[in-house]
Amino acid sequence: MAVTAEKYKTAYDLIAEGASIKKKATFRSFDESTAEDWAAIITYNDEGTQTQVLDLCLEHLEKLKHPQPASPVDRYEHSLQTATRAWRDGRDDDDEIIVAALLHDIGDFFAPHNHGDFCASVLKPYVRPEVYWIVKHHELFQGYHFFHHYGVDRNVREKHRGHEFFESCRQFCDDYDQTAFDPNYNTMPLEAFMPALHRVLDKPKNDPFSAS
Repeated sequence: MAVTAEKYKTAYDLIAEGASIKKKATFRSFDESTAEDWAAIITYNDEGTQTQVLDLCLEHLEKLKHPQPASPVDRYEHSLQTATRAWRDGRDDDDEIIVAALLHDIGDFFAPHNHGDFCASVLKPYVRPEVYWIVKHHELFQGYHFFHHYGVDRNVREKHRGHEFFESCRQFCDDYDQTAFDPNYNTMPLEAFMPALHRVLDKPKNDPFSAS
């Protein structure tokens, strides 16, 4: 008679079953940890995690108000203006694009030479692959409009020509990002974008630790 191995119960299984969850994990190393330990961590540590992500993104966005005397606008105004231009171009029903437009430069202070990678990593669990790719590569695509003034090849984005998201990134940068430095533009306030921020960042859609 064949014996069927009992399926191992994961932390998510225990939570779904409504099992009694202990208040605190008790392991001293990951090797010692159990599904019960991780059920506790998921249950109690994750309670405030999602609002923390949004709050931290807003803190980083606020840091972009740092004065840049030689620039037409500071990076905070640039970020709001990018999101506004996307909104008024009919993307107001695409929360992920609006959030990407608003937050695409939040890594400027922490990763000035690869801030696209920084922001893309933050947004990856929350957005579709197209939006992740746009944010990750927007620096190179943006460069088409000014790299030549630094003596750098402005066509460096061409190495991605043929990628399924090339045109999406080009359009994002050409129409929203590179145009968003107008000090006289009627920019929408941050409050207008808060509903979209909540809808996107309150819960990840691509959880790297999910069973699926």
